[in-house]
Amino acid sequence: MKTLVLGLGNPILTDDGVGVYVARAVADRLSRADVTVAEACVGGLRLLDRIAGYDRVILVDAIQTPDGTPGEVYRLHPGDLPTLHSGSSHDLSLTGALALGRRLGFPIPDDEKVVIVAIEVEDVLTFGEQCTPAVAAAIPKAVQMVMDEIGQGSGDDDGQ
Repeated sequence: MKTLVLGLGNPILTDDGVGVYVARAVADRLSRADVTVAEACVGGLRLLDRIAGYDRVILVDAIQTPDGTPGEVYRLHPGDLPTLHSGSSHDLSLTGALALGRRLGFPIPDDEKVVIVAIEVEDVLTFGEQCTPAVAAAIPKAVQMVMDEIGQGSGDDDGQ
């Protein structure tokens, strides 16, 4: 199964870079030829080009929820995210972008094959190349969650 691990975020905006940092750590541990690890600072429609052609996608990104505690790590699917409505296609939600991509014929995996590893963050507005302490402490847990998702947790290199 051709898999993409895509770390999302901006690594110069403190906690917003956590998805990128997790992806880099996954790439350092990875020993699977069928898994591609990449980074991106995009969302919405611009994600379609990045994820098209993969059988499975694991997105890693920062999240801020009203009652969340910085450093919490969640495993989600696109349907778990709220649908945001916007008058601009530049602000299309992940769910909306995936649905539109499928209707346009992009080879995009079904929602159940799109996993989101989301790390609850504290500060995504301050310029800085390091995460806040609680978010930095969550990176190993998020890395392990991704490794387990691709079947390479705890030394399991065959993906079975």
